[in-house]
Amino acid sequence: MNGKPIIQFQDASIFQDDHLVMSGITFSVASDEFVYLIGRVGSGKTSLIKTINAELFLKAGSATVAGFELDKLKKSQIPFLRRKLGIVFQDFQLLTDRTVHDNLYFVLHATGWKDKTMTGKRIEEVLAKVGLENKGYKMPHQLSGGEQQRVVIARALLNEPEIILADEPTGNLDPETSEGIMQILKDISQTGRAVLMATHNYTLLKKYPARTLKCEDGKLTEVEESTEIDFTQLE
Repeated sequence: MNGKPIIQFQDASIFQDDHLVMSGITFSVASDEFVYLIGRVGSGKTSLIKTINAELFLKAGSATVAGFELDKLKKSQIPFLRRKLGIVFQDFQLLTDRTVHDNLYFVLHATGWKDKTMTGKRIEEVLAKVGLENKGYKMPHQLSGGEQQRVVIARALLNEPEIILADEPTGNLDPETSEGIMQILKDISQTGRAVLMATHNYTLLKKYPARTLKCEDGKLTEVEESTEIDFTQLE
């Protein structure tokens, strides 16, 4: 890890409406770091990701994400913060009525890309990065689950984000396909991007060890070694 901190939380509390989800959150993630986020369902993993993405406002404590201070963030700044982030969802959230190419074009057009040549080139670049060079003409339903997730990762990379937030990205995939997705995410972190991956897939965590943060009992703690995790306590 050689990069500067790109996510920093200091004594932060996360709320879902008026319900306190987690408190006393202090951690940082460097710009070239791959970090796991683990914990039981309902422990706060998704709430933390939504706070980083400004879907949930930070009401207590302080945090900085890609240069934006979440505790002072104005609504008008949210689109600019989100352009620094790439989101990978478990359930893909692809537009089912258009091709892979048009799914990606939709995002670029919505974020201000005007030049069709540049747009087409960028779509080709991100599809190549995830090994789908020749799948742009396909409809989502014509792709396997693993291929759809690769499209989602390609979509997340379109605007050269500084941070990838992956919320259970292998949750709907078989083990072999999951390993392929994992390798892509690890490769992305090698290109100077931070990757924060919430996961229940402890087989992958054992096979691809990395720094691990654990949500439990309303707190966020760092697990020193992946081998020390009692996986039976996290189901």
